[in-house]
Amino acid sequence: MKDSFARNLQTAIILLVVGGILALALGGYLRSASNLLSESLVAAQRWLSSRYLAIQDFLTVPRDVASLRERNAALESEISRLQGQVVTLRQQAEQAEILAALVDFTRTNPESAYKAAEVIGRDPSPFLHYVIINVGSNDGIRRGMPVVTDKGLVGRVDATIADAARVQLITDPAISVNVRLQNAQTDAVLVGSVSGDIFLDLISQDVTVEPGDVVLTSGLGGGYPPDLLVGQVVNVRKRDYELFQQASVQPNVDFSRLQIVLVITNFRPVDITPLLPATPIP
Repeated sequence: MKDSFARNLQTAIILLVVGGILALALGGYLRSASNLLSESLVAAQRWLSSRYLAIQDFLTVPRDVASLRERNAALESEISRLQGQVVTLRQQAEQAEILAALVDFTRTNPESAYKAAEVIGRDPSPFLHYVIINVGSNDGIRRGMPVVTDKGLVGRVDATIADAARVQLITDPAISVNVRLQNAQTDAVLVGSVSGDIFLDLISQDVTVEPGDVVLTSGLGGGYPPDLLVGQVVNVRKRDYELFQQASVQPNVDFSRLQIVLVITNFRPVDITPLLPATPIP
């Protein structure tokens, strides 16, 4: 009997408590407590989440850094490879442009036979001006053959071996070229210098020479074929007490950027030195 009474009393108390809680909830009296509990749970969840993420970052960062370093090294290697390809493609494009210009030059000047050659060496001395090309006596190259580009006269073959030749540039102080001024219709002699500049000498005083006058080979002397473009007059020096005028010339060829040249193989220079009058001995 007592056990039954106790169970009934316990049930009644539980029902009263539940009913009271429901009444309080329906009356809105438990809202502040519910909010406080929710905020506490959310704060606890945030704290646990931040600690979890921090621990995860701490464990994964070393692997990420190593992976990023490997990726960075791979990208740097790829950039270097692509930069090398860009340089190679630029060089190939430049050579293609040069070759196309040389082909056009040979087509517009069919009276000569040409042998293309690549510049493989340059003069290291400030007192001599020459380049080395990769064709020689085995290719039919002979001493004295003129060398040109599509821009104009480069020089002439000075020495040969089986597979290479030395080209003396028109800037060399030991060279002289018989030329003519196209606009002034007069002859002159082109000479080089140690500095690499070129000048016109032996211009008659009664000839009017102006900057911009075109300089061409004259063909006199037998050293070069006529009408090869040399350059343009840039300034003139004329003094009344001197027998001849002088002029400086801007060459049409950029000698610092020579890559591919043409050797005129069907021209045979003539040495007329034995026919020149001997200089009288004083």
